[in-house]
This record gives sequence, C-alpha cells and structure tokens, in this order.
Amino acid sequence: FLAAVAVLPLTTRLLAEYITFRVALALYWANILVVGGILLAAFIYAQRARLLRDDVTREVSRAFVRRVLVAQSLYAFGALLCLANTFWSIGFIVLVQLNYAIAPGHRFVRSIE
Repeated sequence: FLAAVAVLPLTTRLLAEYITFRVALALYWANILVVGGILLAAFIYAQRARLLRDDVTREVSRAFVRRVLVAQSLYAFGALLCLANTFWSIGFIVLVQLNYAIAPGHRFVRSIE
C-alpha cells in the first residue's frame, strides 16, 4: 500500500507536466486504482480475519466498501472522459477528490450516502 502511495507524487508530476497526454492521465488513474484496490483488499482481509474492533458494525463495513467502490467507479468514469478531453477528465477527478475531502464534514452530503 505504501509503495503505491509513494508513486502518487510521480504520477501527479507526470500529469502536471504532460497535461494533454492521455497516457499521463491513464498512469495517474491506474495509480489511484491500485491504491484503492489495495485499501479495499486490506479492509476485507482485516474484516475476515476479525482484526476490526468490535464497535465496527456490519453497516459501517458495508458503507466503507461501498464508498471505495463508488470512488473507484467515479475515477474510472473520469479517466474515460479523457477520450473526449483531458481537461474535462482532470476536472472531474478533482471534483471527485474534493467531494470525498469535504463530504464527511457536511451533514447534507452525509445524509445522501
């Protein structure tokens, strides 16, 4: 997981320098996909091995898995937008990231999830 996170600055830099190149965007998205996949796999492993605290309910576990899967789906859609325009794609991915950064602090957004 940490190795995948450590590569994020590299793929972000590639995207910043070659913003109009679809390959740079694909590498960035692939890096995000790997980080999300490893995070989800680690959570599922911890859940099956009963490593989670007792106060983590089934609803919380389902919400976490759903949140990761929805985020990965949105990132995939954002990556597909690069077929139309790389700037639309990057803008969409930034909006998704802002949503996940800001949403936990807002009651309205939390009530929708």
